[in-house]
Amino acid sequence: MLLRLITLATNLVWFGAFDTLFRPMALAPRGPWMVFAPTVGGLIIGLMARFGSEKIRGHGIPEAIEAILIGGSRMSPKVAALKPLSSAVAIGTGGPFGAEGPIIMTGGALGSLFAQFFHLSSAERKTLLVSGAAAGMTGVFGTPVAAILLSVELLLFEWRPRSFIPVATASLVAFAWRPLFGGSGPLFPMSDLSPGMSVVLLSGFGIGLASGLLATVLTKLLYRVEDIFDRLPIHWMWWPALGGLVVGLGGLIEPRTLGVGYDLINDLLNGHLLLEIVLSILLVKASIWLVALSSGTSGGVLAPLLIMGGALGWLFGLALPGPHGVWALLGMAAILGGTMRAPLTGAIFAVELTGNLHYLPALIAATSTAYAVTVLLLRRSMLTEKIARRGQHITREYAVDPYELMRVRDVMARKVDTLRATMPVDEARQLLERGFHRVYPVIDDAGRPIGAVSRADALRWQSQDIDAADLVQDYAADLELPVLHPDDVLLRALDLMLATDQGRIVVVDPNSRALIGLLTRKDLLQVRATTSAADRERQAYFRARRNEKALVGAKL
Repeated sequence: MLLRLITLATNLVWFGAFDTLFRPMALAPRGPWMVFAPTVGGLIIGLMARFGSEKIRGHGIPEAIEAILIGGSRMSPKVAALKPLSSAVAIGTGGPFGAEGPIIMTGGALGSLFAQFFHLSSAERKTLLVSGAAAGMTGVFGTPVAAILLSVELLLFEWRPRSFIPVATASLVAFAWRPLFGGSGPLFPMSDLSPGMSVVLLSGFGIGLASGLLATVLTKLLYRVEDIFDRLPIHWMWWPALGGLVVGLGGLIEPRTLGVGYDLINDLLNGHLLLEIVLSILLVKASIWLVALSSGTSGGVLAPLLIMGGALGWLFGLALPGPHGVWALLGMAAILGGTMRAPLTGAIFAVELTGNLHYLPALIAATSTAYAVTVLLLRRSMLTEKIARRGQHITREYAVDPYELMRVRDVMARKVDTLRATMPVDEARQLLERGFHRVYPVIDDAGRPIGAVSRADALRWQSQDIDAADLVQDYAADLELPVLHPDDVLLRALDLMLATDQGRIVVVDPNSRALIGLLTRKDLLQVRATTSAADRERQAYFRARRNEKALVGAKL
């Protein structure tokens, strides 16, 4: 639907035709209208953002991430209605963007709206939001696996059955429905004309390196230009119009760079372009895209990145054997993997777009290399930098929580200072005053904990008229003591401490209920310290073993 709306707007603005037939922007007439149309489109976007919803600004994915992490996965109906409309206006009037970002944002908004009709948790709303986003991406590109990976690598911030299965289901359902709306097969079919896997694989590392550097430059320039817009003495509502002016001037140089540009992707993959055209596309597309996106208009980044990465790979093909399309494909995947820091998504996305699985190893080599370059040169990706500039900390590095791996028995103290239930209160008070602990578990004759007493109890016994011959068991039940089993994971212990506001939890045998250990906050913090130390400390294992044997021999 959104693609047809964009095509309708494009034909109406540039060719005066009210239909959805595809017409390449290369046929658009050059003249004053080519500068005027993007400027008017930018002005319309600014008005829609100012008086509609500011959430329509940007390319969609950062906004979806922000809604998930900060907004409780809630999106307003305005976003669902205005985002596709604003994107159609922006791209239809020449904006150098793709439709994928707005589609992801729109699909996410629909999923979020659906979730808000029911009593759901934030995590459940997030799952529906991301499911909508994945379904939207699949419906346009026919890339269900890439949509699932994009959800995992960029949006879900977790890998759990509760989120993965609904997202996968939504993506596959959208893929099944896609032929009914005119889409079947790869979006950019490409024949297997590889010059040899070893050559492609080795070249993939080189193209990945160059694409990573290009992704780094584009990311830095994007936010430099955005900073320039921030310093302008005019309201942000006018910025998209200024960006549109630059887009129009770029269109006078190279009209192919205007609009979605899916035909350019196809031409790059199938070698239908000349050197001067590819150079012009790369330079002009990068320039107008940076300015337009920085101005806060509405549009996606995937298609422009595919074009720029494809052009870079195509240029590599001048010095490499085989058809240019092979190297263009590697460049497309690599720049996606580097810019978005989603190497698996970039590789699988390229495979599903072309229907050629043969290149997958080389695509992984290219995307992984580009990913490594951007990680080394940039603190954050293009998608998360904007959120970080709003004061939010974003991390997308997944790791298994050590508190879910370790058991209570691994860290608990096995020697526990306790008080007997039959101990007189006076004797217990003296022990409490001399002891090192604030709270002591109280156990019965069978070693089972029946409660606890604290130093505060000792002070109360001293100030109140309490019979010194009373037994501790008469007062131990006043302080409830949470209980753990040795096979419980530490995450349960952490949750129990937070729920009960207790810093010490007794550990009992699950059969006899006898006390066998004690877990404290300090024990849990020590787990974190040990894990951090394991990440930092380095040593050569065989050298350490040799030194250990030498030390043992010296002692003997």
